[in-house]
Amino acid sequence: MAMDVVDYYLHGDDMQFVEIELDPGEAAIGEAGSMMYMEDGIGMTTVFGDGSAGSGAGGLFGKLLGAGKRLITGESLFTTVYTNQGSGKRKVGFAAPYTGKIIPFDLSQIGGTLICQRDAFLCAAKGVSLGIAFQRKLGTGFFGGEGFIMQKLEGDGLAFVHSGGTVLKRDLAPGEVLRVDTGCVVAYTTGIDFDIQFVGGVKTALFGGEGLFFATLRGPGTVWIQSLPFARLASRIFAAAPRTQGGGGSGGEQGGLAAGILGGGLLGGLIGGDDD
Repeated sequence: MAMDVVDYYLHGDDMQFVEIELDPGEAAIGEAGSMMYMEDGIGMTTVFGDGSAGSGAGGLFGKLLGAGKRLITGESLFTTVYTNQGSGKRKVGFAAPYTGKIIPFDLSQIGGTLICQRDAFLCAAKGVSLGIAFQRKLGTGFFGGEGFIMQKLEGDGLAFVHSGGTVLKRDLAPGEVLRVDTGCVVAYTTGIDFDIQFVGGVKTALFGGEGLFFATLRGPGTVWIQSLPFARLASRIFAAAPRTQGGGGSGGEQGGLAAGILGGGLLGGLIGGDDD
């Protein structure tokens, strides 16, 4: 399906939203819950799958396959399509879910494909396909945490990805290697070889605060790295939250819940490398 060509403007700095301008008949797709506002004349339709194909394309099996891909990557089964049904230009805004940056990608400029973290997609021009990218190496599958199953955005239009904190863009030469905390990888182009590497000694792994494994990215290609993954932010918030002491009643249940959350965060940090 041909991509819709849309105009956009990024508002804000650390808590951004993107405003997309649609000509009559043009449409944008958005992640569930990402819409901030839309002007009069824009119609909103919820579709099963990623909304990249026409209403009859692929039949029931194609729709189920598209929805299944989104379910595997942890996203909603449904996508919302925003279509300009008026006679003039109309705007729709999409807001980031937490503090960070929105990165615009013109897929035609990076070979038509982008691999990104499974919760990073925000919105795109209609026609962009949302799929899954499995890491093929066995070690990545067992120890990669967030990096094992990622989203694959395909097409030749605009797509918008959200990241936490500040974003670093690095162009890697052929054979150049960059080692990154697994949760800090936002996206990379298809030329990048992604692998998981053991940190090193037992003391460093257990007490270094960076988890047992980190991602190894080998060029050629471009990578985008975030300074504050959401899992790391959530871990600090849970750690700072007051915990109720005592054994009985609702207070005891709350204390047990907090302890379970903290324990899960610690284990997740050791395995996934997402938490300080």
